Amino acid sequence: MIAEAAAAHPRECCGIMLGRDGVVEAVVPCDNVHPLPEHHFEIDPAALIAAHRAARGDGPDILGYYHSHPSGFAEPSATDAAMAAGDGRFWAIVAQGAVGWWRDGLGVAKAGVFEGCGQPPERLPQD
Repeated sequence: MIAEAAAAHPRECCGIMLGRDGVVEAVVPCDNVHPLPEHHFEIDPAALIAAHRAARGDGPDILGYYHSHPSGFAEPSATDAAMAAGDGRFWAIVAQGAVGWWRDGLGVAKAGVFEGCGQPPERLPQD
C-alpha cells in the first residue's frame, strides 16, 4: 500500500482488503474514479461489485478498504467520516510513508465514527 501510494502521488490511491475470518489475505488495488483524485477517492464501482459478487459466492469477504492522503495524515479526514458506512470494516489510510489502521463504526451506532486499531486486522499478505 505504501508503494502504491507513492506511485499514485499526487493522487489518492485506493483499494479493497479481502480475506476470511477477519484475516486479510489479499490487498487489491482499484482505480480511483473520483473526478478530483488529488483530494478524494472513489473505488471503481465495477471492482466493488465484483468483490461483493465473489463474497456472495465462495470468494473472500470484503474486510475493508484503503486509500492514501498524499498531503495529509494517516487518519480519517472529515470527508472520510462523511462517506463512511458505519459497517465495522477496516480502513487503512496511507500517508507520509506510514499506514494508520481504523475501524468504521466499531462499537458505535452511527456511521462516520472511527476507532483507531493501531495495527492491521490479523495479518496482511507480504509483498
